[in-house]
Amino acid sequence: KMLRPGIREQFARDIATYEWAAAHVEAMGGEAARNLRVLHVYRTYFPDTQGGGEELIRQICRNTRAEGVDSRIFTLSPTPAREPIRRDEALVIQARRHLEIASCGMSLTALPTFRAQAAWADVLHYHFPWPFGDALHLLGGAATRKPTVVSHLSDVVRQKGLMALYQPLMRRFLDRADQIVATSPNYAASSPLLGAYRDKLRIIPIGLDDDHLPGVTAAQVTALRERHGEDFLLFVGVFRYYKGLHILLEAARDTRANIVIAGAGPEEPVLRAFAREHHLTNVRFVGRVSDGDKAALLRACRGLVFPSHLPAESFGISLLEAAMLGKPMISCEIGTGTTYVNRDGETGLVVAPGEAAPLAEAMNTLAGDGALAERLGAGARARYESLFTGVAMGKRYAALYRELLGR
Repeated sequence: KMLRPGIREQFARDIATYEWAAAHVEAMGGEAARNLRVLHVYRTYFPDTQGGGEELIRQICRNTRAEGVDSRIFTLSPTPAREPIRRDEALVIQARRHLEIASCGMSLTALPTFRAQAAWADVLHYHFPWPFGDALHLLGGAATRKPTVVSHLSDVVRQKGLMALYQPLMRRFLDRADQIVATSPNYAASSPLLGAYRDKLRIIPIGLDDDHLPGVTAAQVTALRERHGEDFLLFVGVFRYYKGLHILLEAARDTRANIVIAGAGPEEPVLRAFAREHHLTNVRFVGRVSDGDKAALLRACRGLVFPSHLPAESFGISLLEAAMLGKPMISCEIGTGTTYVNRDGETGLVVAPGEAAPLAEAMNTLAGDGALAERLGAGARARYESLFTGVAMGKRYAALYRELLGR
């Protein structure tokens, strides 16, 4: 009764969502009741947003299913669905996001729904960092006293002032976790945060299914090369502060090849203004693209350029997509998984972060040498097959879940 009417109505809708799921999900899942149950907890998810964290969760859910794992995803949304969303990889449970501070979504009504979903699960799998998710776990009561996995997506890099406030909550949450997963040995070695939890650290690289992207026709590839050139370079991703796109535009001034930039995000107005001001006619912004268009661009390009210059970039799904399709990569050495995917001279070129000149030199080298690009692309595909398949990742996570239950 103390809640405002709008919040009270949303609270009732969240409870109704749980009751619907409890009544119907077993019938929808068939034999799923006998499977190991995992609840993934993350601040956002498809269809609201598209990013590396969302894709990682999707791939884990898809590839653990064959190992006898039934997954659900708990997340926040500014416009939550009245009923759980049945996606191919998992059931998605949304609670309303009422507030967002420094990319941390928060909800006044999520806790009862979260507790209900946590009670359903055998294992809880959090995707870090999400401070509100930490709070949900600590407030979960009996529902969260079960095996807990935390996938470390990134250290908190930018919000240093807020970090002082967040640190006690974060430490208590991570202390209670049974296992913390890093996506590469590089980040495990360089992260100050992960260094404090080496006794419960596991490394499981991100993996992608070979059919993760749609097929592409030869006509699509030909059309793109006629439009952008045989040797064009591609960036694809969200325009965030740590992606180094301002450095890419600086480097474009000394680059001969065309550079296609696919995506959107908060840095877009500044980037487009810079390109106009400096008359960067070799830079083409093509906006956010579908999976089909992304696959076509990756097939058609000479190579992928990935200029992320800060360790907030923990891995780089776009790098993995390029490697999967046998494309060479250009990335920066930032001590994270980007250099685990892209090895200098084997799968692509690695340059110093935050500097336009070495990035421009690498782009000119790759664009101007088709034989080198082909050799590095073959190396990228071979490394993908040996380390980064979705099947291998699914087996590792399923084994980890069962190991924790066995304890």
